Amino acid sequence: MNNYTNDNTARRYKAHVSIVGTTQLHLRNPFIIAWWSAAFPGFGHLLLSKYLRGYSLFMWEILVNNMAHLNHAIMYSFTGDIEMAKETLEHRWLLLYLPVYIFGIWDSYRSAVDMNKVFILAEREKADFNSYVLGAVEINYLDKRSPNMAILWSLFTPGLGQLYLHRVVTAIFMMAFMIIFVYFSNILVAVHYLFLGEVGQATEALNPQWFLFIPSLIGFGVYDAYINTVENNKLFESAQRQFLQHNYQQYRIKISAFDEVK
Repeated sequence: MNNYTNDNTARRYKAHVSIVGTTQLHLRNPFIIAWWSAAFPGFGHLLLSKYLRGYSLFMWEILVNNMAHLNHAIMYSFTGDIEMAKETLEHRWLLLYLPVYIFGIWDSYRSAVDMNKVFILAEREKADFNSYVLGAVEINYLDKRSPNMAILWSLFTPGLGQLYLHRVVTAIFMMAFMIIFVYFSNILVAVHYLFLGEVGQATEALNPQWFLFIPSLIGFGVYDAYINTVENNKLFESAQRQFLQHNYQQYRIKISAFDEVK
């Protein structure tokens, strides 16, 4: 496969392979991106490979959500105790939460629409991009991987699917926060009591404020790993096809008229 570098000699590239991961453009449904931003601020931007913005919104969500006791209020609302949900909320932090939450949804939708346009232009330009990198600490290259394996590892622990795809920074980020969520939610303590048949103690041990972060992180880990595996495989096939066309398609077998008669 080709081993070019993205040195800005072309106007647009559709992918870049680096030591810490593969970043690529591909078509995305803006409504799905906006939905993930609504589910958890930062997730929509991470799906778009806008990592700094995504990580910032992710950590902002954890900080402000905890200070506003939003997950606690959601838990009470699920059980029908609306008055307790109102009392639990810290309104000063809640009012701070809303503008950035809405911005995350709007910005991820807008960015998805724009990046779809950029992808179409980059696809038409067909600029060569690097597909292999060898460094002192890591090796990364384009190849085909199994979407089912990405889902399986993400179900075991969010971040492992991303590590399977060599998206190292996102994998470390997700695994670190999974540890934080599991520790502060006391979910393993609750599971221990469940195995002993102590349902009341398990319920009492569980911290809903931190526990409600976990389903979102697992769901996103599975979806992100699956989508990026599928698109990574498409990128690999595209790079192979472009390499073969560029290096071999110009050669033709020429048969003379004399050979045709024979």
